[in-house]
Amino acid sequence: MRKRLFIDGDWVEAGEYRPLYAPYGGGQIAEIAYAGAAEVNRAIEAAEKARPVMARMPAHERASILERLSALIGEKAEECARLIALETAKPLKAARQEAARTVMTYKFAAEEARRIQGETIPMDAAPGGEDRIAYTIRQPLGVVAAITPFNFPMNLVAHKVGPAIAAGNTIVLKPAGQTPLTALLLAELVQQAGLPKGALNVVTGSGSAIGDFLVTDGRVKGVTFTGSPDVGISIRHKAGLKKVTLELGSNSALIVDKDVDADAMMARAVTGAFSFAGQICISLQRIYVHEQLFDEFVRKFVAQTETLKLGDPLDPETDVSALISSGDAERTMQWIEEARERGAVVATGGRREGNVVAPTVLLHVDPQASLSCREAFAPIVMINKVATMEDAIREVNDSRFGLQAGIYTRDLGTALHAAEALEVGGVMINDIPTFRVDHMPYGGVKDSGIGREGVKYAVQEMTELKLVCFKK
Repeated sequence: MRKRLFIDGDWVEAGEYRPLYAPYGGGQIAEIAYAGAAEVNRAIEAAEKARPVMARMPAHERASILERLSALIGEKAEECARLIALETAKPLKAARQEAARTVMTYKFAAEEARRIQGETIPMDAAPGGEDRIAYTIRQPLGVVAAITPFNFPMNLVAHKVGPAIAAGNTIVLKPAGQTPLTALLLAELVQQAGLPKGALNVVTGSGSAIGDFLVTDGRVKGVTFTGSPDVGISIRHKAGLKKVTLELGSNSALIVDKDVDADAMMARAVTGAFSFAGQICISLQRIYVHEQLFDEFVRKFVAQTETLKLGDPLDPETDVSALISSGDAERTMQWIEEARERGAVVATGGRREGNVVAPTVLLHVDPQASLSCREAFAPIVMINKVATMEDAIREVNDSRFGLQAGIYTRDLGTALHAAEALEVGGVMINDIPTFRVDHMPYGGVKDSGIGREGVKYAVQEMTELKLVCFKK
């Protein structure tokens, strides 16, 4: 099937089309339009033309559109899940969860559209402020460029498109090259939901070419991006004074104290490490276990890992399927070998068949190994021994990233100390760092990005605060 661009409410031909292949099995699943400068410019023009329409639209109308969109996705949830599984190799059970979360994200966006508000400022609190009344309002930025990754092709799009519509912006969406099909399905559904033409435009193709055009064009007032740190840093440099929100990944860590019930947390920890083959920004990549619990924890973690079923993502029983590309599978094997050469022990896994890498557990990993320092985005996890919780916190913080971290402990003092001392955007107490629900503030520090998602917080990023002051 040939997929065109979606611009100004119409399906638009491109000058070039390229094949899209499934990560699992490698078969061709579509031909995808590759937008050039002319098509991207046309998309921005359409968004700019629709900008005053969206800015004037009452909040209840924006909310109603988002409610209808949420309902339409709910009606097509199984179709959405199968499309996600096909283009990403995400196991069907996880793809169904993503579709359900997408429904909820647009529901949250509909609710937030109705409660965008400012505050009254007591001007007479300062000398010279007497006889004045002041308040703040939030106004839409205008045209927002949304650049999204492959790993949650529906829900991470929703985290950008939903708040943008709620705030009264227009959008030019550039989905990941491997996962355009769900974004193009969204374009069909927003039409049915009643979004004005031009308010959402979807351009597919080269990330660097389209991204550079969007980021540098003066008509684009905000950029929201999820992806690699190198690309995110480049976007920030090129964006000038545009508002920029960047979610740039992590190498998320978990601390396990000596007093923890390992059995009670084990299935949860393994899920955090290997869901979607580790291709999640907050996937559990590093585990630091107190030396008194270490041997028991490793034994049970390895046993739980070995129960996972590998195979076809469309099989409802599959737990782990293919990585997004053969290059990622090859890199993963190189990282495993590098860690082994530095003295790590492969407790389970370390095998590859096609793009499927078996869930791999590495013990005693050198702090300088790639698995310790970089973002794996693969089904590999390291488990290291620590003598104290202070040592564990120090190891977690010894990272260029800081998105989320978790700690399991029964000691309230340890939990409170970790909550303050861990250099991350979110600390999960007695849970894995992979936990996220779609209305919570979500974002990181250090090289994990700037700004926050989570619908309410994304709306704040996508609006300008204006002060209105009356002199009586």
